[in-house]
Amino acid sequence: TVPEEFAELIRHLKSNVSNIDQAVISVHCHNDLGLAVANSIAAVQAGARQIECTINGIGERAGNAAMEEVVMAVRTRKDFFNSVYTGIETKHIQPCSKLVSSLTGFFVQRNKAIVGKNAFAHESGIHQHGFLKRKDTFEIMDPADIGGEESELVMGKHSGRNALQSKVQELGYTLDQDELDRLFQEFKILADEKKEIFEDDFHTLIQKQKFSVEQQNTYELGSMQCEFESGKVPEAMVNLVSIDKQEHTASASGDGPVDAIYNAIDKITGLSCKLLDYQVMAKTKGQDAQGEVTVRVKHEKREILGKGAGVNTLEASALAYLNAINKLLLKTKSGPVEGSELPGP
Repeated sequence: TVPEEFAELIRHLKSNVSNIDQAVISVHCHNDLGLAVANSIAAVQAGARQIECTINGIGERAGNAAMEEVVMAVRTRKDFFNSVYTGIETKHIQPCSKLVSSLTGFFVQRNKAIVGKNAFAHESGIHQHGFLKRKDTFEIMDPADIGGEESELVMGKHSGRNALQSKVQELGYTLDQDELDRLFQEFKILADEKKEIFEDDFHTLIQKQKFSVEQQNTYELGSMQCEFESGKVPEAMVNLVSIDKQEHTASASGDGPVDAIYNAIDKITGLSCKLLDYQVMAKTKGQDAQGEVTVRVKHEKREILGKGAGVNTLEASALAYLNAINKLLLKTKSGPVEGSELPGP
């Protein structure tokens, strides 16, 4: 059915069934034509007072009316739905949506209304420019109302200079006009190769404008030793060479050899990072294959990706962690980080 036809059905019941006012008319719509929510709220306008709906719209065939869409339609258009309310605490919508998706294994499509990843994301240059000047130009809801995070400017090939400048400032950098122009050109080249540009990509592009290759690395790996024996606590000794050519050596123990290496590096740099993810992939074939280690670490509120490669996995692990540390330290040279100031070398 379609909204007009369904609403007329409800009006017919209200007009022709005796004692209908003593009953609550409930509607249960399926989404075969993508009209489940539209039919449901049309029924409410005609006199229905209960909607059977589901979180994320999950259900038989194409699904049922999505609860979050019904709730936010009623909440956002109070001028239209002035005689009804839902009583739903909307700030729990996004967390609940994620929980249902996790438990059922049904992923929410990116462009899903209200709870989709792209629901509050803007990539078009014109949209981003308008959004930066006035949010309600392109958003009729605040993502905080559904328990979501702030709106996101998705940086891609359609983004313009205004969005890029806003992103640069958000990351804490200050660029002059020439640097911004060169950054914009390199950003466009990279955006043609990647659908979405991530924060690490921006740091790399910006730092390329601000610093030489030599300036980008506060520390380089000089040498390292690692001892591991069953039943004993692993120990590591690491030697780092700082940008001023001074050597720094520290020893540490850990839960494993990699942990011991990272603890030794932390002693030298003065940073203490939480390891969120650690992955090893073979880049070449054979017994002497070169491995690439990727780590994701967190310092205060900032997450950084580091990469290192080599035949020796432990050495590659040290290089990956050091790569992430150098990114953190370089950030302090060019602008503030979230949280307290990071100690230097």
